[in-house]
Amino acid sequence: MNDTYDTSADDWGPFGRPIFEDPSARALSRVGVLDVGSNSVRMVVFDGAARSPAYFYNEKIMCALGAGLSETGHLNPVGRERALSAIRRFQALARGMNLAPLSAVATAAVREATDGPDFCQEVERETGLKIYVIDGLEEARLSAQGVLLGWPTAKGMICDIGGSSMELAEVGAGTVGKRVTSALGPLKLKDVKGGKKGLKQHIKDGIDALYQTLPTQEERLFLVGGSWRAIARLDMARRNYPLTVLHEYRMTPKSVMATVKWIAENDLDELRAITGTSSARMKLVPEASLVLKALVRKYRPKDIAVSSYGIREGLLYEQMPDRLRRRDPLIEACRFAEAKDARSPGFGKGLYDFLRPIYKSANPERLRLIKAACLLHDVSWRAHPDYRAEVCFDNATRANLGGLRHRERVFLGLALLHRYKNSREDSRFETLFGLLSDKEIQDAEALGKAMRFGAMFSTKAPNEIADLHFYPKKKILKLTLKREAVALFGEVAQARFASMAEALGARTEIRAHSKT
Repeated sequence: MNDTYDTSADDWGPFGRPIFEDPSARALSRVGVLDVGSNSVRMVVFDGAARSPAYFYNEKIMCALGAGLSETGHLNPVGRERALSAIRRFQALARGMNLAPLSAVATAAVREATDGPDFCQEVERETGLKIYVIDGLEEARLSAQGVLLGWPTAKGMICDIGGSSMELAEVGAGTVGKRVTSALGPLKLKDVKGGKKGLKQHIKDGIDALYQTLPTQEERLFLVGGSWRAIARLDMARRNYPLTVLHEYRMTPKSVMATVKWIAENDLDELRAITGTSSARMKLVPEASLVLKALVRKYRPKDIAVSSYGIREGLLYEQMPDRLRRRDPLIEACRFAEAKDARSPGFGKGLYDFLRPIYKSANPERLRLIKAACLLHDVSWRAHPDYRAEVCFDNATRANLGGLRHRERVFLGLALLHRYKNSREDSRFETLFGLLSDKEIQDAEALGKAMRFGAMFSTKAPNEIADLHFYPKKKILKLTLKREAVALFGEVAQARFASMAEALGARTEIRAHSKT
């Protein structure tokens, strides 16, 4: 994916103006969303940087409102009671958090059931919440917008699977294109007659019909929805994949086919035990896996990416002005973290400016990781010194950060590990390092040691008291010190500068000015 973001703002290059300082953007913080789906009812409360919101609170109840809907035309009575009970709880929680009114949406089961309007009225009568029932095309649009919240440069096809429906939408250039909806949700598929053969034919016919309406041949398929995430977690388990973050997990068509076969050949309870998936979710996996297999065969994507963002995030994206949508969610999240947790908020800019001459030939993707690392280099300072390096790595690889591929997470984590520690030998993260090439590991170490030097020899932004120059062909790292920096360049700083140069494979030249 070619990740390019808005670079029009000029406060310090591609970073742009930090939106969390903008009062109009901060109005998006601490927002609650209620999603009444065919299989689950979930409340999410978002907070943090407006462009890259974090999950302040996240709870779901597997109600199966859409179970048996194809046969009865009504919401599942038991599921309806459970859903109502969950919504009462969520509304009470929202009031306790002093939230603005929850934004509540319902999808396929409520919109198709004959008693759907009655259910919405009952919810409003008992809780005061008005549920907005959206149609399939609107569901597809909001899901696609959720993907754009995490990947502003996303290009491809979104596939959102719920309990009772499945939607497709095209995305590209920051916009949502053609959309289509279907009844290929796994709860509905359980009611299909004719055994496994009949189910497979029903799914094939449904995919063929979707293809007639949306015959795209996009290279990337983005998967949204709990059933897809359950399958992705199974793919991770089958492959013994070391990083269990689902967002931005990548699968190939070949891997999907192997995992679908693996699911069919194994006991669901055993698979559930391996992955920790709930029994209610695991029951839907066999049908969902058959849909994914047929979808991949028909559309033939080259790459399949899992998105943890969907309708709920799409509702937030809906409120963002275009200037905010173009921001880089990774950098915005890191700016917010620095402002909230660093000892010296704003120092990351000076550190980046100081190190920038080392990376004159770096491509934009690498530069944004360097920026992110500089912003995050000190946000874990409260951790015990013995564990600070590990905490940094954990935070980078497992944090809720958008716009970040798995290998980029590991690169960022490794750079931050070396910010606090020279060696990575005998690290418990060894298996994760395998996601990087030897060159990427070397580059991450060099970045970490560069931050370690830059951050520790200066009482203010190092670019204000010293200059770095790197001559890669000559393998020379030159440091020019202004007068006020000379006293700071003591034994520890000298040792860290030497370690930085060694990581870059360079020899050092040091020049000290007598004038400021």
